[in-house]
Order: sequence, then C-alpha cells, then structure tokens
Amino acid sequence: MTELIKTIVTSLVDHPENVVITEKETGNAVTYQLTVHQDDLGKVIGKQGRIAKAIRTVLFAAASHDNKRVQLEILE
Repeated sequence: MTELIKTIVTSLVDHPENVVITEKETGNAVTYQLTVHQDDLGKVIGKQGRIAKAIRTVLFAAASHDNKRVQLEILE
C-alpha cells in the first residue's frame, strides 16, 4: 500500500525525493502519514481537498479486500 501512495504522490509533486510515507498499524486500522516538500503541499491537497480525497478513495478501494480501515494523514 505504501508503494501505491508513493507512486501516486511522486507523479504529482515537483520534489519527489522529499516524499516520506510512514505506516502505523493499530488493531484493525492502518494510518499512513504522508510528508512532502512545503512547496508541494498544495499540489497533494488540491483545490478544496479534491486531490487528497481522490487519493483516499483509491486507498479505500485497494484496502477493501484486507478488511482493515485505512487512513491517510497529510502532514506539513
């Protein structure tokens, strides 16, 4: 799942070397924390959060067969 996030996000940003994804697993939930370069934050979030929502939708669809809750946090 981390590779899926990395593939999507690196194609959106200008500084792909600064993309960092950390994974926290607690029980039945997995939280992915995404950190990008400050200049790329707006590109990952998008207008009114549309890009971030689309990335989360893809993650939910990919994780649906694992029966786990997936969250994506975009950190500054």
